[in-house]
Amino acid sequence: MKKRLIPFILLLVLIISACGNKTTEEENNSSAPKEKEKETITYQSETGPVEVPADPKRVVLLSGFTGNVIDLGVNVVGVDVWSKTNPTFEEELKDVEEVSDESLEKIIELEPDLIIGLSNIKNIDKLSEIAPTVTYTWGKLDYLTQHEEIGKLLNKEKEAKEWVEDFKSRAQAAGEEIRAKIGEDATVSVIESFDKQLYVFGDNWARGTEILYQAMNLKMPEKVKEMALESGYYALSAEVLPEYAGDYVIFSKYSDADNSFQETETYKNIPAVKNNRVFEMSGNGASFSDPVTLEKQLEFFKKSFLAN
Repeated sequence: MKKRLIPFILLLVLIISACGNKTTEEENNSSAPKEKEKETITYQSETGPVEVPADPKRVVLLSGFTGNVIDLGVNVVGVDVWSKTNPTFEEELKDVEEVSDESLEKIIELEPDLIIGLSNIKNIDKLSEIAPTVTYTWGKLDYLTQHEEIGKLLNKEKEAKEWVEDFKSRAQAAGEEIRAKIGEDATVSVIESFDKQLYVFGDNWARGTEILYQAMNLKMPEKVKEMALESGYYALSAEVLPEYAGDYVIFSKYSDADNSFQETETYKNIPAVKNNRVFEMSGNGASFSDPVTLEKQLEFFKKSFLAN
């Protein structure tokens, strides 16, 4: 009787063991989708919802936003030529590949898990097959809201909002200090020489304009307001520059541009020039308005206006 019972007990143990393994396997399988769901988030982009990684590790940037991503501590593996040659990001991008919206094979080799660009980039459909691709329309969002949107996309909205609030507070305080020194009615112009052309800028076209006019609440000359505020910038000749020059001038200067106008009597007789109130900053990188660039520009303005 005992001999017959032993095989039966062994069989029963095997059956129970098999059932246990099956149950464990089913539990693992049923939990797998939940784990996968946690790996992505749904981002509400301009073009609709996009499933993006909750913790992106390899981001390709095709139209700027580089400083936004760097500031939020997310790894970048590919950037546009303007970002790659921007001295502000030289250290952070030294090992990062230069790419464009047409270098699809190179982008595939980089194995990105997220691609970010402007809405006018080419090959969006093909890029979306490589990795989730999110685009933004230039100028649709102000410079601070844009950073918060990048924060949402990267699942770092809290960090982005904290920086925005802190930066606004510091820039406002600096503006109050500067206005107290130069006078509430003193005007500031932002000009740039690029190639053979001169430009003057409104209040939302990078080159520090957002900081000066929006955050610091410094005044814009009436002529600049008339011609550049709505469009963002205005091209002008060196002969009429005195009409657009404020009491203070920020000069975004490219070393390889035609800056011969600075040798003319017309330029030398501008009051801001005669009073040493022209502050030159490098044009390279000035066309960005991300946290890394903005921090650098804020320090430049504080030093320029308050040093003497």
